[in-house]
Amino acid sequence: MPTSPNNLRPMNPGNELNREHLIELANYKMPFGKYKGQYLVDIPEYYYTWFQQKEFPQGKLGNMMKEMREIKINGLETLVRPLIDRE
Repeated sequence: MPTSPNNLRPMNPGNELNREHLIELANYKMPFGKYKGQYLVDIPEYYYTWFQQKEFPQGKLGNMMKEMREIKINGLETLVRPLIDRE
């Protein structure tokens, strides 16, 4: 198994965020509720925290929301925002 550049732990290609997934995540819009039609990255962190306490939706949307919550709490929004296609 390949190792990370710092050789501290093995890389797991199945768990790496790939560029295509990040582009999809950046351009994913909320399909319902208070923030309907807004990009997930534009939704405030507190909304994701509220969903985590109640329960994220099942399926793709819930997974995207969980990922976006992690991005937001780790201050990584600047990595996602440039990938938005705002045409």
